[in-house]
Amino acid sequence: MNNGSLGKPANTRCVQLSETNLCMIFGSPMRPKVCSGLQPTAEMCCSTRGQAMTYLLELEALTAP
Repeated sequence: MNNGSLGKPANTRCVQLSETNLCMIFGSPMRPKVCSGLQPTAEMCCSTRGQAMTYLLELEALTAP
């Protein structure tokens, strides 16, 4: 669900991710600023995908309006 400036719902897979989890609009002016502005760190990426998702969900909860 994309509702204009509100973007997609939290914890929802981006429709622009390929089957191999690569951004299909990387480098495109269509790519949202929130995506291009995100600077991942080792702390954010963790050691596994599951750990990274947990970190991102916690970050999202801490920054929710």
